[in-house]
Amino acid sequence: MDRGSNRTVLLALLSVLLISGCQGGNILGVFTSLSPSHLIIHMSMAKVLAENGHNVTVITALKPVVNHKDITVVQVPMSEEDHKHMSATIAQFASQDNSNMVITMFRSMGQMKFMMDKMRDIMKDQRVKDLYENKDNKFDLVMLGYFLNTYQLGIAHKLKAPVVVAASMPPNEIFNTVVGNPSVASFVPAMNMAVERGQIMTFVQRVQNFLTNIAMKVFFAILENYNANSYKEVYGDDPTMPPFEEICKNVSLAFFSSHALSEGPIRPNVPAVIEVGGIQIKDKPNPLPKQLAEFLSNADNSAILLSLGSNVKSSHLKSDTNNKIFHVLSKLKQRIIWKWEDLDNTPGKSDNILYSKWLPQDDILAHPNITLFITHAGKGGITEAQYHGKPMLALPIFGDQPSNALRMVKDGFGLSLSLLTLEEQPFKESLTELLENPQYTHKVKTFSALYRDRPMSARESVLYWSEYVMRHHGAPHLQSPLMQMNFIASNNLDVFALLVTVLIVFIYISKFVLTVVIKKLKGKPKNTDKLKKH
Repeated sequence: MDRGSNRTVLLALLSVLLISGCQGGNILGVFTSLSPSHLIIHMSMAKVLAENGHNVTVITALKPVVNHKDITVVQVPMSEEDHKHMSATIAQFASQDNSNMVITMFRSMGQMKFMMDKMRDIMKDQRVKDLYENKDNKFDLVMLGYFLNTYQLGIAHKLKAPVVVAASMPPNEIFNTVVGNPSVASFVPAMNMAVERGQIMTFVQRVQNFLTNIAMKVFFAILENYNANSYKEVYGDDPTMPPFEEICKNVSLAFFSSHALSEGPIRPNVPAVIEVGGIQIKDKPNPLPKQLAEFLSNADNSAILLSLGSNVKSSHLKSDTNNKIFHVLSKLKQRIIWKWEDLDNTPGKSDNILYSKWLPQDDILAHPNITLFITHAGKGGITEAQYHGKPMLALPIFGDQPSNALRMVKDGFGLSLSLLTLEEQPFKESLTELLENPQYTHKVKTFSALYRDRPMSARESVLYWSEYVMRHHGAPHLQSPLMQMNFIASNNLDVFALLVTVLIVFIYISKFVLTVVIKKLKGKPKNTDKLKKH
């Protein structure tokens, strides 16, 4: 190798070192959501950082499915009673109509309080408090897994570290007060709305959207009051802690599990909004376990994956519903991989059905023999199916799932049915339509190419922007001015009040002047008559 080549290699190595920038930072992940699907998204972000030389510590209630050898997990586990309570809550959701998200939100306040209480108790655990009470611990960044837990931002202040938010959903009204995004109900659909890409809402939809946004603001105001009380309970004994209202203004940026350029909706986002949709999807799928690999490889007529997510268990559904699903699937020529927890009590046995307690969903969807995904329409599952170009049959249950399913159908990626009213014939007809009509596969594969086309991958974005915040000591220059403004100023209510006052004063003065002028004009003829008499 000549001297010129040596110089080129040296420059390349130096460039790599410079690009890598901030290496070896100490990062704390606060991932206390009780939903396994949320934890998968959050841990996928933490794993990226660990893989690139950072020291990552994670606080969690659940045992992570996604992990890395260089991640230290501080688990504050739930009790058996808590697990039973959560299971009963999910079963209750599965037994009722949750198609109206706003009604469901207010109806589920009790269940929400249980989850938020558990998340609060985690922050009061001594294992967590040791992280900031031990003065030898130093963290360069806190990553907060966000699920209506604003008060947990207090731990970043305790550690004197900048904080980024890790969200398992797209930007929406929840986050306006966290990152300073403007509220634009006129053309940005709420979470329960589905509008085809490139289309605008009708007048009726805009009215519905406006009212939905108001309802959501009321709901989140109630939850923020809970957050304020939790903040006092967890950190109230420290007089050096700032007021709760101030702690909410210190977020450097937020990672969102979305990609608006392909998914929509198009909306204004502040620079602190970083979209990393698909972060949980591997660049290269892991090899499947032997049984799954052989089952799929021998699927001469293709295969279907059926999974209702990490929260919903098969036992949460009516046995009659499970039997109907089995009767239809067992008669198909395709092979079926079915996520089923209790292997001793299945709906039935069939040569074309493989039951499994746990499934590497992303790796299975990447397999070329999978031609259809029967899903609960969770954001994570839909994202993985879109990425791998697989059409879907949605069976939504609660939360954002009904609206996710509605948007998926409008985009032409599949069909949706109600689990509560599921009957064999419509189920069979939907499967036949999806398996035999190539338009669904074509549309989702076309979208997959669009979804993947980015200047930086989701993993690269998480790494770059996390290190950016550390390099620039919290990057306060990214913060939206809205974060420092109160409700009145941010909505220009004081300006409107001034203009209305000026207008009222102007009208009053104009009326007064006009009245005087009219009186003067009416009085002039009388004076003229008097002069004539003289």
